[in-house]
Amino acid sequence: MRSTQQRAELQRQIWQIANDVRGSVDGWDFKQYVLGTLFYRFISENFALYIEGGDESINYAELPDHIITFDIKDDAIKTKGYFIYPSQLFANVAANANTNANLNTDLAAIFSSIESSANGYPSEVDIKGLFADFDTTSNRLGNTVKDKNSRLAAVLKGVEKLTFGTFQENQIDLFGDAYEFLISNYAANAGKSGGEFFTPQNVSKLIAQLAMHKQTSVNKIYDPAAGSGSLLLQAKKHFDAHIIEEGFFGQEINHTTYNLARMNMFLHNINYDKFNIALGNTLLDPHHGDDKPFDAIVSNPPYSVNWIGSDDPTLINDERFAPAGVLAPKSKADFAFVLHALSYLSGKGRAAIVCFPGIFYRGGAEKKIRQYLIDNNYVETVISLAPNLFYGTSIAVNILVLSKHKTENTFQFIDASGEDFFKKEGNNNVLTDKHIEQIMDMFDSKEDVENVAKSVSFEAIAENDYNLSVSAYVEAKDTREVIDITQLNAEIKTTVAKINQLRTDIDAIVAAIDLPTGDVNNG
Repeated sequence: MRSTQQRAELQRQIWQIANDVRGSVDGWDFKQYVLGTLFYRFISENFALYIEGGDESINYAELPDHIITFDIKDDAIKTKGYFIYPSQLFANVAANANTNANLNTDLAAIFSSIESSANGYPSEVDIKGLFADFDTTSNRLGNTVKDKNSRLAAVLKGVEKLTFGTFQENQIDLFGDAYEFLISNYAANAGKSGGEFFTPQNVSKLIAQLAMHKQTSVNKIYDPAAGSGSLLLQAKKHFDAHIIEEGFFGQEINHTTYNLARMNMFLHNINYDKFNIALGNTLLDPHHGDDKPFDAIVSNPPYSVNWIGSDDPTLINDERFAPAGVLAPKSKADFAFVLHALSYLSGKGRAAIVCFPGIFYRGGAEKKIRQYLIDNNYVETVISLAPNLFYGTSIAVNILVLSKHKTENTFQFIDASGEDFFKKEGNNNVLTDKHIEQIMDMFDSKEDVENVAKSVSFEAIAENDYNLSVSAYVEAKDTREVIDITQLNAEIKTTVAKINQLRTDIDAIVAAIDLPTGDVNNG
């Protein structure tokens, strides 16, 4: 495994490429070219290694395209999900990038060929449109073909120079690490894209562990607001790959982010038959209904977004929302995502969802939904986290853990917002592995910890108007100085006595002074 220093150097190089080539182009937009090129290199090298099959006498990049037979191509697509001819490999295109006057159109043709190679195969839906955001004709690259080619060549040559190591040396995850580094840095600078916040790796790690806690295996894992797929991939990183038996599922409404999520699956060596990321509005056009239930659900849905809600009278009959008897407010769809996740959750599983704190104490429809969740014993734990954990926002979020297999009718609250649960890094706070371990230990034991964790009865929550705010049940530590009044009064009495004695002594000294009374100046 590469050292931390080597990985840091790799990340520095990638960031330098992004800064060198983007010019005046907005970073969040131009990242597509850097990330797309990383992806292009990854699948090229991955595919070449598959074809070569460990035979050192074969160098796929040096073979002529015409040597490829139908059977070779057919078998490769069935296994890998796509096909790349030798001439289309990243290594061959990058080698001639600086002198290729048709670079932008050649790349467009190659990307189209890779995507269309899956047409008619089971992988078609997973491959189609992967390069849609890599627009080689965009004016963002320059106003002339020469300018476009110059920018594209700079990206290709920059990525070509990166040292990833070989797949045989088990360095494959460096591609994924590089990808996540670039995404997170652009998110840190841009804050968000399309209203969606990037979930930092440390928070993702906590969410994945909560959802999969003590499950020796899960049938599949699901994220209804998948973003770039970071939450799903944290589950893969934290657990052995075999624990997730049927793969990774998700849905994303933003087309660009949807493409990134699919790329991210490939970048982490998850084959097309082990993931299913869908494009669309999860609340109004949910996919994966035939794939549910899921043993593990992770999600960081958008906070307090608008949705059609009660303006669509059919939604109250939707099997996801009907049991609660009320729809989430039109201006705050948070609980719509929660109810969706609950509907897709299996009887043995857990859902861990990042939530805006306001949904836990506001009245109206949100209170009624909380009552439904509590009355049916679906809430396992509510965890409050520290502020400034997310890029681009200082909000202190909560994590809601749902379960359908609880045996005790009590509800746990954990206050992990204090300084014992984060480390300051620049303008942001971060959760370390130690902090995550502390939280998981409390989550597992369900024991009360003074000023930090408390398990509360159903009756207490019902009497408190179904308020699920952590602060309503976990008393914050009183950091004010404790003053002993008796001791203070004694000290004051002693001080006053000393002052009075000093005054008496001064008066005596003044009285003892014999001042002269005659003339002091006789002329």
